[in-house]
Amino acid sequence: MALFFNKKNQAQSPKYDVANKEPIIKASICNGEQVAGFRDIQTGEFNEVTLIRGKRDLEEFKQRYGIAGEIKKVY
Repeated sequence: MALFFNKKNQAQSPKYDVANKEPIIKASICNGEQVAGFRDIQTGEFNEVTLIRGKRDLEEFKQRYGIAGEIKKVY
């Protein structure tokens, strides 16, 4: 059972394909809900990663994937 709590088994920070994906935030005009994820540059397909409820969630998303600067919002 101790293996489940071993910090050495934790995964490294996930990476995204910078050449083919771009980080974006999809925001709803109706209710203001925001979801962060990655859009495929060629197909436009969006992969949802996390719900953004506030600045803390956004900063965690950016830190987790090594994103610096602003993230484009799409409505």
